[in-house]
Order: sequence, then C-alpha cells, then structure tokens
Amino acid sequence: MSGYLRSGLLLYTGGRHLSSFFAPSHCVIPDTLWKTCPLPYQARNFSSRRGRSDGSSGQDGENTLRAPRREMDFQLSRLQINAVLCANEQSVSIPEFDGRGGPSPVLRFESNQLSANTPLEDRRSSTSCLQTRGMLFGIFDGHGGHACAQVVSERLPYYIAVSMMSESVLEDLEAAMETLRPVPPILQWYKHHNDYNYRESAALYIDHLRVYWQELLASEEHGDGMRPADALSYAFQRLDTDLSLEAQVPLANDLMRNTAIQAAFAGCTACVAYIGPQGVHVANAGDCRAVLGVQEHDGSWSALPLTQDHNAANVAEVERVMQQHPASERPTIIVDDRLLGVLMPLRAFGDVRFKWRRELQQSVLENGDSDLEALNLYQYAPPNYLTPPYLEATPEVTYHRLGPQDRFLILASDGLWDEMTNDEAVRLVAEHLTGIHLQAPVSASKLNLGQMHQLLLQRRARATPALDLNGATHLIRHALGTNEYGEMDQERLATMLALPSDLARMYRDDITVTVIYFNQNFSKTTNQ
Repeated sequence: MSGYLRSGLLLYTGGRHLSSFFAPSHCVIPDTLWKTCPLPYQARNFSSRRGRSDGSSGQDGENTLRAPRREMDFQLSRLQINAVLCANEQSVSIPEFDGRGGPSPVLRFESNQLSANTPLEDRRSSTSCLQTRGMLFGIFDGHGGHACAQVVSERLPYYIAVSMMSESVLEDLEAAMETLRPVPPILQWYKHHNDYNYRESAALYIDHLRVYWQELLASEEHGDGMRPADALSYAFQRLDTDLSLEAQVPLANDLMRNTAIQAAFAGCTACVAYIGPQGVHVANAGDCRAVLGVQEHDGSWSALPLTQDHNAANVAEVERVMQQHPASERPTIIVDDRLLGVLMPLRAFGDVRFKWRRELQQSVLENGDSDLEALNLYQYAPPNYLTPPYLEATPEVTYHRLGPQDRFLILASDGLWDEMTNDEAVRLVAEHLTGIHLQAPVSASKLNLGQMHQLLLQRRARATPALDLNGATHLIRHALGTNEYGEMDQERLATMLALPSDLARMYRDDITVTVIYFNQNFSKTTNQ
C-alpha cells in the first residue's frame, strides 16, 4: 500500500485525527475577551531575529528606529488587560502516581503565550510518554515566520519518544502498521484550543517517523532504547535532517510541498525538557531558556540555569562556530553579534539558507513549482557565504537530578528573558507559588526622597495576593508591566498590550512560558 493510504487508514482509526490517534488530547478552553487600542509608548530598538540591532539604548542617534506616536484618549480596562493576558492560558494537573507503581515527578504545569508578531511565531508542546515513563515539555521560538516552529513542535516529541522506546515496543508499532491494526499510542498531548496542527501533512509525518523507527530496529545497538540524553540529541538532529530532505523531494501535493519548503527556509530555536524517573534532562538549541527554581533550607530562593544561550554573548559558542571554518573567515562569521551579520541564534532548526550550498538553494526555489512570493520566500544568500553549513540543530543537553529543594522549572522563549533575569523570574514564580511577596532590591542611589516615599507606598499596596491564578501569566504580566523601580505599573502594562500589530514587534517579542511544578513526594522517594 502507498504511504498515503497507510497514513489515511491510521488517521481514520477510531474516527480521530492525528493528534487524537497518537494521543488523546487534553484541552483547556478559557473564556476570552479581546480588545486592542493603539497607544503611544517609547519604542525600544528593533530586535527581531533578522532585523537590525546595534546594541544601543534606543534613546539617541540618527539611525535609532522609533515608532510613530499616536494620541489616544483611552486605556485598556483591567478586565480587558486580564482577558488579553489569559487568552492562551493553560493549567493542567497531573495524577500524583504515574500508573506504573511510582509517583509522577510532575504535579502540574501552567503555560501561556502572548504574541507580538502576527501571526504568533512561538510554539509550545506538553506531552506524556505513554510507552516509556516521563513527560516532555517544549518551547519553540520561530523566526522568518511560524512554519518551522509549528512543524518542530508537532514532530519533535514523537522523535524523542520513539528514540527512548525499546526494541520490543518498536516491533509492536511496526507490526501494527504492517497489519493495519490500531497502533499503540505514543504520546498523550495536553493542548490548548488555540494550538494548531498541520493536519494536511500528517501522512508525510507518519511515514517519516516510521522510517526512523525502522532504522532503529535495524540497528543492532538499540536494545532497550536510547538513554534520555542520547535520545534528545539524536532526535533533534534527525528531525532537522528530515526537514531538509522533505524540502528537496517531490511530495504528494502542492500544499504539502509548500509547507515543507516554508518549514525548511524558516527557522526556530528549541528548548525541550524531559522529566522522568531519573530527573530532568534539558536539550537546548538556540536562545530559549530553562531555569530551575530552588528553595534553600532557610526559605530563600535561587535560580539554577539548565541551559546556555547559543548566541554571540556566549564566548564558548562563538568559538565553537569559528572552529568549523577557515581562519580567514573569522572576521565575517559573526558581524554585529549575528551569524554572518543576519541571524542571532547560533543553533536552530530549519534555516537552510545557512546550511545548504547556494546551488541547492537556487535549485529548490526555482524548480519547485511553488509561488515563492505567496510563500514569502526569495532568492537570497547571506553575505560571505563561503563554507556552509554555518548552522546546526545539535542541542546542548544537560542533566539535573531532582532533589527536595527543587520546586519548579521555567521554560520560556527569549521574549521573556529580554525583559527579566533568571533570578527575577524565579522570584516571581516563588511569590506566586507561596503567596509571600518577595520585594525586589532597589538601589537607593537611584532615588530621591520623594521617589523612595512613592515606592514604599506602592510596595505597601502590593502586599496583596497575586492577580493571576497561572504562574506563566504572572511572569508575562510582570515582563511587560514592571517599571524601572521593579514595581508593577498598570498604565505601562495597558499600553504594551494595546499596541497595534504593526507596532508591537518594535517594542517586544513573542513570549511563551511554561512553568512545571515538581511533585515533592517524587524527590523524597528517589532520594531515600
């Protein structure tokens, strides 16, 4: 049977689409209310991944990009602010015991997204592994459009889960496919109703996932499955290879081919956490971030980063890239803190403009019978493009064994980290979790007596329970509404949320946050 027919049968099994077939979905649908109103606010430097950024403050200079001022007579109400902030909010509780004789390491998770780009370029994923123990959480920050982040968010959890499966489980999957029997579910997805799937390409994705597990079965070394660290690393690389190949070969129809080309030429960074019986494994490629919230014995809180940003601020990462090219290229590989003067992250999925030879790029774009203008694609190669590839999706994988002091993990795209530090994020989630407000330190040298008095009054007023039931929403609220004194400014928040779509990206980035709360009974059991 053709791959198309096999996949069609799979999709029809049980009368459910792909996400339901591989995994029953858990949807959380909040009530929403949306109202935008353009308001003036001082613009920051343009900081999209492919825009200009000179690192200046954005206050002075002839070349500083400023947003036009618009005079308006109204602000968003508190109700409207909360509706905007909560539109993509998700909260999911996990059973305390995983059904396999032990406590689940995850007690619950809370997630949220706020767009600056139209449409939103970030994606997120949250799944339970049904054939192996553990959960997978991912944040995917797209650039050059949402296509790559969309595809990676849908497919990467499957590649990781399959990599960890034992040979016997993979044989069961293959036997079910061969005999057209229902395939054992691989993942249980926890989706928000706004999360989207590329159902049109589901047949292609299933076929290529099957090819992958067939290759694992053919390997004499697979046995009981890969260790989590190896599974994460290999899955990242394998999926990126599949994205590249799918853009080069004939596909079943124009829609499927257009999707494949868009995904390959766009790009995304990715940060994925696998939380299982052994603890937390985090795979990171790019500038999303994973930060652990730790409560010390004295009750204080500290932030433990589990990732490093792969950008020009990371000296070791820059040197890694430099070592892969001739010494003569050192002056041109990183220009204005960007790869070849164009791309900020130094690791990413897709972005074949930084991986393929020029001739291959030209051949795919010219001979693909696609409307490149409609796909927002164009013939372009970065300057000084001499010895590709300059970019890869190989992740940096870290491991942390969970202890009783480890309370939560924050995964977020760089839109959050542009606005706050690791310590600030942990402090905010900690105060949200405990209900105890932890005042941010303020330098008295920056304030006169009048300002200090005003700040004290504001802090007194803040000694109330948090407005948000969701920790991720709490972080986003403070990322946009915190003023120079570290205090929540409702007018600032209302202004940032009311910016129209043509201006919002000039002031902030898309923000996606997932906060995972750990089961304290799990860490007590595993550390006995």
